[in-house]
Amino acid sequence: MEGKLEAWKSWNREFTGSKKNEFDEFNQRYGLTRHDVWLVDVPNGAMAVVLHEGPGADSFMQKLGQSDQSFDLWMRQHIEDFHDMRLDQPPPGPPPVKMT
Repeated sequence: MEGKLEAWKSWNREFTGSKKNEFDEFNQRYGLTRHDVWLVDVPNGAMAVVLHEGPGADSFMQKLGQSDQSFDLWMRQHIEDFHDMRLDQPPPGPPPVKMT
């Protein structure tokens, strides 16, 4: 998030402000009962730690990458811009292994 931290913080405030109703509906639609974000300072800058829980958590990111709903597109664009990732493509390398 180098050079984007203040914009990222502002975007995150929208989830409890102007976009709260849309964010709540978004989480309900994807089966997320918990959607938390922590900002962590690490030696090379700031990092977001994100937790998704609920029956839809395992498929959430893949479904978001395929959605054409307006809030989802807004959310996906910001995630991709701030975190330098693409949600419409599988991540490079082997899939993650869930440990617990």
